[in-house]
Amino acid sequence: MWDRHDGGSPRPILSNLNVVAVIIGIVIGIGIFRLPPLVAQNASTGTQFLGFWVAGGLISMVGALCYAELASLKPDAGGEYYLLRKAYGSTIGFLFSWGRMTVIQTGSIALAALILGDYASRLVDLGPYSTSIYAAVSVLLLTGLNIWGTRPSKNTQNVITGIVVFTLLTIGITSLFMPFGSVDSSGSLLSTEGTTGMAMIFVLLTYGGWNEAVYLSAELKDARENMLRVLISGLAIITIVYVLVNLAYLQILGMETLRSADAIGVNLMESMIGDRGGVIISLIVIVSALSTTNATIITGARTNYAMGRDYPLLKKLGIWNQKRDTPRNALLAQGAIVMLLILLGALSDDAVSTMVDYTAPVFWFFILLTTISLFIFRSRNDLSDYPYLVPFYPLTPILFVLACSYLLYSSLAFTGIGALFGIGILALGTPLYLWNQRNFSEK
Repeated sequence: MWDRHDGGSPRPILSNLNVVAVIIGIVIGIGIFRLPPLVAQNASTGTQFLGFWVAGGLISMVGALCYAELASLKPDAGGEYYLLRKAYGSTIGFLFSWGRMTVIQTGSIALAALILGDYASRLVDLGPYSTSIYAAVSVLLLTGLNIWGTRPSKNTQNVITGIVVFTLLTIGITSLFMPFGSVDSSGSLLSTEGTTGMAMIFVLLTYGGWNEAVYLSAELKDARENMLRVLISGLAIITIVYVLVNLAYLQILGMETLRSADAIGVNLMESMIGDRGGVIISLIVIVSALSTTNATIITGARTNYAMGRDYPLLKKLGIWNQKRDTPRNALLAQGAIVMLLILLGALSDDAVSTMVDYTAPVFWFFILLTTISLFIFRSRNDLSDYPYLVPFYPLTPILFVLACSYLLYSSLAFTGIGALFGIGILALGTPLYLWNQRNFSEK
């Protein structure tokens, strides 16, 4: 008989600060240096442009309110996997964990590492495969750090996240005291008809990743009381940073330059400090990408561990190293898949775009299902057992379900062949699940 609890289990060793650092590390990555021009192209004025970023923070907080109820009710290292398994059964749970291991999380790690490689190559070019070499080395080093133990990896995350937040806040605040460009451009204004939705797609993509906090719920001290605090605190900091940085883009460059910029971060820094700006922004992006990569490695391995804990087909993943408080085998498997994706990226003409297409539809599909599970748990459980209830129920989760549905549609309508490849890899999980059910009996 399969015993799903014989491989060790996580302990609550993470403080609120540790988890907030992971949330910020995942969310504040390369998007803020790539996507603002695309948002500006769908805004008629600078005020509307900034409004999109404020709205993105508010929508994310609505989602966080829903996730806080789910995670505080059922803290588990499996995060969304655990919730989906409890709500919909083992088939959906397995498909999600399979998709997260092979598409969502590994694709996100590869994406952040490849962007790190792009910027590192601007400083020291290692040849035709320079980007992939830097990406592979960063993944190897950070995976090794996490295998060494959760304590050194969380301490490293605290430091890197602190550097990123301090740097971006400094840029945003400094810009307020500098000469500025035209915030509300009167030339060649774009019509806002039909473009608000596109702007919010890019904004919410930049805010993506806050949901990863639920994968640390089993390791967060007093998770039932603290999950809401860490989600809202993390998103409040992120929203302030994003609004300040985008205000800096407007103040220094003006709306028209912002709309047409190819390397907005480089343009900003060169305008602020001269030719050295290109080097400095490259270093900032590298540190941000390191932060995102390490935080995503931390949370991604937890799902792999939970899947191995629950399914004998992958039982080797379900071993928790109690001495180092880390899922070693899950980290090794995750690292191997990421290395394969980086290799595929080396053979692609546009690795970054391919990775975005690869992950987006699967990601939003399961975010949607997780949010809907809140209604399922409400119908099954006694509300007196809930440590926290989402306010304005059912309006709050309905609003977030609508937002997720639109983003799922957009990720299918506006992405390329990479999206189909990601969906195909997800579908391969079905025969694996059936093979597991046929050959093993679960306890």
